[in-house]
Amino acid sequence: MIEWDGVSDAASGRVDFHAVFEALPTACVLMSPDLVIVEANDAYLRLLGCTRAQLVGRPVFEAFPPAPEMLDEQGRNPLQVFFERARDSGLPDRMQLVRYDVVDGETGSPAHRYWSLISAPISVAAGRAVLLLLCVEDVTDSVVERHDRETELVRSESWQRRAEVVEGELSSRAQDLRQALEAREKSARRLAGLADAALQLAAAASIEELAEIVVSAGLTAIGVDGGAIGVRDDAAGLLRLTVTDSLGETLRAKFPELLLNDPLPSAVAARTGEVVLLKDREAAVAFAPGMADLYAATGREAWAALPLRVGDRLLGSLTASWAKPHVFDSEEVGLLGAFAAQCGQSLARLQVREAEQRIASISRRMSETLQRSLLTAPPKPEHLEIVVRYRSAAEQVQIGGDWYDAFMFSDGAVCLVVGDVTGHDGESASFMGQVRNLMRGIGYIIGEPPGAVLGAVDRALWDLEVGTLATAVLARVEQAPAQAAGARLLRWANAGHPPPLLLRADGSTMLLEHAPDLLLGYAPGTARTDHSHDLGAGDSVLLYTDGLVERRGADLDDGLTWLLSAVADRAHLTPAELADSLLAEVQGFAEDDIALLLLRAHPEDRPRAATSVDLLNATD
Repeated sequence: MIEWDGVSDAASGRVDFHAVFEALPTACVLMSPDLVIVEANDAYLRLLGCTRAQLVGRPVFEAFPPAPEMLDEQGRNPLQVFFERARDSGLPDRMQLVRYDVVDGETGSPAHRYWSLISAPISVAAGRAVLLLLCVEDVTDSVVERHDRETELVRSESWQRRAEVVEGELSSRAQDLRQALEAREKSARRLAGLADAALQLAAAASIEELAEIVVSAGLTAIGVDGGAIGVRDDAAGLLRLTVTDSLGETLRAKFPELLLNDPLPSAVAARTGEVVLLKDREAAVAFAPGMADLYAATGREAWAALPLRVGDRLLGSLTASWAKPHVFDSEEVGLLGAFAAQCGQSLARLQVREAEQRIASISRRMSETLQRSLLTAPPKPEHLEIVVRYRSAAEQVQIGGDWYDAFMFSDGAVCLVVGDVTGHDGESASFMGQVRNLMRGIGYIIGEPPGAVLGAVDRALWDLEVGTLATAVLARVEQAPAQAAGARLLRWANAGHPPPLLLRADGSTMLLEHAPDLLLGYAPGTARTDHSHDLGAGDSVLLYTDGLVERRGADLDDGLTWLLSAVADRAHLTPAELADSLLAEVQGFAEDDIALLLLRAHPEDRPRAATSVDLLNATD
């Protein structure tokens, strides 16, 4: 069944085109491009004595096979040629008279019947028909009557005068039939054009695209010579206009917008919700003296302006023009109103979507600003090089729950943190900020080993009802005075996070792997375990979040094995080059955010990069 979007009540401003199709008194059937019946209205079913189940889904000439005498000299079916010509040309076509016998429903015998046919293609884009509309008129009685009169004329000259009278009546009836067929053909074309425009409106992705469809496809389908669509800008008190090419660049330049309180028809319809119909120049100038300028710019004689609305909310107006004076009949006004209602629905949908996109963009920018403010540059302790990186899984969403942190204690020790709060939205970024700041403040104040710091953070999350879970590795790098020059001691505690990776100066790698403790925020009072490992000159430690090693459908151990090999292959790179190279290799494969922190211990005799303090001292 072919469905058109719409509702049948006038209050909603929408039209149920399927109901219109069913209610047409003319027998109509819809066919696909390959001439398969897809729908038939009630008038058609009554006329042919069939049910919908007997027709829908069947090729038309399977349901109504042609008699052999119908075929032309080449064996072709004229009806099939007629249908295909309309389908392929994209233009309506008419077959004035064709004989096609049907089975009488009462006697079961073939009955001679004569038909008048109109075929109209319905297309989405020029030249490509998606449906074929066939309107059928049974003219058997007129043909039989004319045949009987002609027979009587042969039998007796006494019928001559009566035959002349009957002929005149038949001619009059034929003219009436012709006019009725022309009117129905016009209605069929308009209906097909509106259906095509409605499909395009439903696919419009922006207000600009909607306006282009309305003025180029919709108004043309109704038979209008030109027009415009206006969208209200209540904040500025304006009506923004998009004008058809047919009205000319002069009008576009002169009327890109109107004040909402302007007396011209477009503004009146958008402001009051009233329909404005101006049949000629005299009526238009009487309605608003400013219409004289419009006539000078366009030369159009008749105008109609209809409001675009959804419920009680006015969104703008639809304006149509005609090159000659125009009398508005009820059918035409109804078509204009139905099209305006469809435009209003599409415009409202796009305005809601654009508003949602603006709000989402503002929210995303706020979250990005928050996250960037928290992902600060690392300190620069003597003989230690620290590199940090953050990469979002989706470039258009630059927020998440991953973070890194590095700061120094007053005794010269360095604290390193990498963690991950559950989630990937503004709320997770907010939670991340709370956990990160708690860990930094508690770690600096209490100056305890990493396990004690994580335990204190755990209790704080619970007592302060932060309401989130997080994994983290917190490490402390201390000078080891009893060891060789340049040697340091790495202490760390792990709360449900992937293990640190050690890159030795000789290029070998290993995971500093121990059974991790529970996540932060899961259960206060959880015992936290400290671990330690010596760092020699040239050794590096990599802390990272799971986005670097986890892949959908793959085991985590496979990711860790890859990381060990990838770091070993890049042991000759500087810390910054190593970090960038790892991120580049997972680009396009990583499905989660990535935060990483890389620390390298340099020999104490290695020249230290000048700091701002050094430069000030040198100046002094």
